[in-house]
Amino acid sequence: MLGLGTGQAWAQPRLPALSYQAIWRLIRAGTVTIDTGEAESRVKIDSAGLVSALYKVDDTYTVRADERHCVQATWLDAKQGNRHRLAEVNYEKGRARYSERDVLKDTVLRKAETEVPGCVHEVFSGIQLLRGMHLEPGQSTLVPMSDGRRAGQVKVEAQAREDVVTPSGTFHTIRYETFLMNGVIYPRNGHVHVWLTDDERRVPVQIRMRLAFPIGTVLLQLEKQGKP
Repeated sequence: MLGLGTGQAWAQPRLPALSYQAIWRLIRAGTVTIDTGEAESRVKIDSAGLVSALYKVDDTYTVRADERHCVQATWLDAKQGNRHRLAEVNYEKGRARYSERDVLKDTVLRKAETEVPGCVHEVFSGIQLLRGMHLEPGQSTLVPMSDGRRAGQVKVEAQAREDVVTPSGTFHTIRYETFLMNGVIYPRNGHVHVWLTDDERRVPVQIRMRLAFPIGTVLLQLEKQGKP
């Protein structure tokens, strides 16, 4: 296992605008779009088709991080079914401060505060960090991560080189597993795999989450990519 210094910077090309199809139970469940800015990045999740008819999802997740991908703040504006909630996390001076409120009822649902390392990552900044690591199959490392309520060291393992076919084309990739769903950060059990292109761009072309019933497997596959 490789060590990872929390203050170490990892350089890689900026991601282009990315759009993914979300597949759940063999049907298209929605679209996920990623726009990476210099200071803030935004992930948009929109349900589609039958899933949208049953349970409409319109989420916007915004991340602010520094040049080392150390997260500074996140905002989740979640419109799901008949609910509308805002969750905000601020990371400062070794503390993560989490706040979630019900927009429709104008009430605070929960607050939390936890200790975190001076440089910590959430899911998106963690992927950005992974892009710059260039772990070879058989290598692994630990990454300090937090969701604002919990914090811990998450193992990341490079597993194999694979060719992946997506609606955007066929890519030579390296498959990584991130051990997020093992009770350290997220209590739900499951497996999360990320496929990054095996080149200098290191684009995430496929992400797969395998969770227990009733969710099951959710697969994100790259459909479109724009200019950085």
